[in-house]
Amino acid sequence: MSSQVEIRPLAQEDFERVIALGNLVHGDGYLDEQMLSEMQHKALKSGLNANFVAYLEGELVGFRLTYAPGNWTLDRWCSPALWPVAPEHCCYFKCNTVAEEARGLGIGKALLESSIETCKAQGALAGVSHLWKQSPDNSAVGYFTKAGGKLIKEHPERWNNNPDHPDYVCVLCGSECHCVACEMILTF
Repeated sequence: MSSQVEIRPLAQEDFERVIALGNLVHGDGYLDEQMLSEMQHKALKSGLNANFVAYLEGELVGFRLTYAPGNWTLDRWCSPALWPVAPEHCCYFKCNTVAEEARGLGIGKALLESSIETCKAQGALAGVSHLWKQSPDNSAVGYFTKAGGKLIKEHPERWNNNPDHPDYVCVLCGSECHCVACEMILTF
């Protein structure tokens, strides 16, 4: 990774840029101020923040949003009976986003490693995520697998009419998202 990349915890002054990058990469309505504030609250535990941002030459080029263990609620897309770790010991890797021009520089990996170290300090033994199978070249699943993640289950139409993202417009499908979420777990 380039020495010019700065990885640090997400702060309020990053919100506008994170929202813009998230909506650019994932689609309009993916993030807004209220959502990001709630996500930031879920990342905080034991005085530590599990959310991180990456800057390259002063420009935001990536972010990782992660919920601390015990700070998130399982939903119908979670399969805890298939996990090797109890849910209360799992963090939730909500989103990893890297700007197109900064992909391939190791930024996604560095963001994940920063979140893992923080989540371990918060008491996590593993992290669960729902990865976007239709990401370019299925890169989301590929990168998480390379990091040690194991596929638990595939969930078609995970993001279609999702109450967490009511105004979401998928960059591939439009307002009726048919993309598949790959539920994966990474043990530490």
